[in-house]
Amino acid sequence: MYLAIIVVFVIGYLGIALEHSIKINKTASALLLGVLCWTLLILGTQTIFPSLNLVDSYSFISEELLTHIGEIAEILFFLIGAMTIVEIMDAHEGFSIITDRIKIKKKSSLLIALTLITFFLSALLDNLTTSIVMAAVLRKMIKDKKDLWLFASMVIIAANAGGAWSPIGDVTTIMLWIGGQITASNIITEIFIPSLVAVAIPLAIFSYRLNGDVEITISGSESTGNQLNKASRFEKYLVFFTGVFVLIFVPVFKTWTHLPPFMGVLFGLSVIWILTEILHKKKNDESKKALSISGVIQRIDTPSILFFLGILMAVAALQTGGYLTQLAGLLDANFKSIYVVNTLIGLLSSVIDNVPMVAGAMGMYSMETYPVDSAFWELLAFCAGTGGSILIIGSAAGVAIMGIFKMNFVWYLKKVSLVALLGYLCGILTYMVLN
Repeated sequence: MYLAIIVVFVIGYLGIALEHSIKINKTASALLLGVLCWTLLILGTQTIFPSLNLVDSYSFISEELLTHIGEIAEILFFLIGAMTIVEIMDAHEGFSIITDRIKIKKKSSLLIALTLITFFLSALLDNLTTSIVMAAVLRKMIKDKKDLWLFASMVIIAANAGGAWSPIGDVTTIMLWIGGQITASNIITEIFIPSLVAVAIPLAIFSYRLNGDVEITISGSESTGNQLNKASRFEKYLVFFTGVFVLIFVPVFKTWTHLPPFMGVLFGLSVIWILTEILHKKKNDESKKALSISGVIQRIDTPSILFFLGILMAVAALQTGGYLTQLAGLLDANFKSIYVVNTLIGLLSSVIDNVPMVAGAMGMYSMETYPVDSAFWELLAFCAGTGGSILIIGSAAGVAIMGIFKMNFVWYLKKVSLVALLGYLCGILTYMVLN
């Protein structure tokens, strides 16, 4: 059973990667993978947990499953809340406030501008929220599918790199910050330039390849000619800036209350929900539904939410079975250089969620071995954050973008992965030179 879980995990990942070849939706493969991993885990308890008797092992696995489901639910509720806030801003055509002011038509110049916006916005919000916001902007600006996927790929790379140098930009940097391994000022000063390099290399390559002008898409209400459901100028600005404010408020809420980020997102969702109900209470049912949370929430991509659930359940099964701890120990035993260890952790985070990888590293090394703001923790934050860009399913930002734009895993692997890897390695070399 021990080896069976690894085999099932690999086959499941191949099913996700070859979605378009085998004609099976990746969400179905991910859900089956998650369930099978936990099923095999409990069927092989005597092999995997030899120190526990049968009753205790069943109890242990059940408790672990509930614990991990709770952690996964935090991500899913965060995703649902953030996507709904973005959708209600979009329903009020709020993103036209941004797109109407971006007059750049040349593809390469527009890519540079949007990448830099994503890079810095991710440090302020987080990589997941930023990717969702930028996806809404891209939908309004770019019509061609190939261009859209390329721009979306740079959003993934920039969001992950931007989150790596900020203490609130990525789940893993938050973990290290709260755990006391890094300080806010130090992570910003030490990781900013490597993160910028990790973005600049792919940006330079893709910008060089792009030619011509962008074919701008038309917003929903304009394309359909439906003016009945159109928000007024006041409503558009009010909802847009309220949405921006509640998203920016999420890290502040977390710092202030010490509650998980999804609580801040749900707080923001409730605020904007009440606001839109008050704004549109006098409108007819059709107009009110089109501009209310109860209406736009139906546009949330449920398959993407379930895909998250399946893939994170599978990784959680590996963590419970001790696979990730053994993997971390294997790296430590065979590679003594902190640069090699962290580079490999970053590469592995493109396949296995970076959160358990970082949690494993935090558990392996004490603060006596590597004190606060040591090179090991700084590089761990960078590698775990940016390494996930190498594969589209290697980060929360990538999975969100994949679901929103129905991006192909194999397309990303062929067109983006090598470029993202080059940026990742150049970022590590930059850090080594600077230190």
